[in-house]
Amino acid sequence: MRDSYLPLSVSEPRRLAIAHWVDHVNTIETRPEMQDWLCNRDSLTARLVARCDQFRVQRLSQHQTRCLHDEYTNIGLARPAKVRQREVLLKCDGVPMIYGHTVVPLNATANQWPLFHALGERSLGSTLFNDPLVERGALSYARLHTSHPLIQRIKRAVPDMHARTLPARRSLFWRKGACLLVTEVFLPGIVNL
Repeated sequence: MRDSYLPLSVSEPRRLAIAHWVDHVNTIETRPEMQDWLCNRDSLTARLVARCDQFRVQRLSQHQTRCLHDEYTNIGLARPAKVRQREVLLKCDGVPMIYGHTVVPLNATANQWPLFHALGERSLGSTLFNDPLVERGALSYARLHTSHPLIQRIKRAVPDMHARTLPARRSLFWRKGACLLVTEVFLPGIVNL
């Protein structure tokens, strides 16, 4: 288990394209100042809003696509298949703090997740935490390496970000029997909040 966090070598890129998700944050060797950001189960959006003058959700994409190889079992699929995907940057005072990646199985209905399609540049977190029908599952954690697809997408969206690895967390949210998986990748600027 520990070997998945060793420095990236030429032989490792393919293996590290799939994150190794764990149940305890200490396993991903993150800095102490990141522990509360990663482990706190309150709304990440609300925490960011409270720590900056101007909060913004920048939607990067929202469309149907194939889910990642380290996601499909979490959302009840037998293999990687098409899902609805939404990707955003959460920014504080113009600085990207969080890359958010959400996937919803195609069999989830508009009745189960009524606001997902119409979010635009509004925060998904604000809708999830204000809906009494939504239940949140356990958090899991990973350190994503440069070969992971989400890190590659982050580097396209934030070209001046040069981190080789980034801490991430994810959890399932349930509403009326349907799930969605939210992954939040913490960008380097978060330590300054």
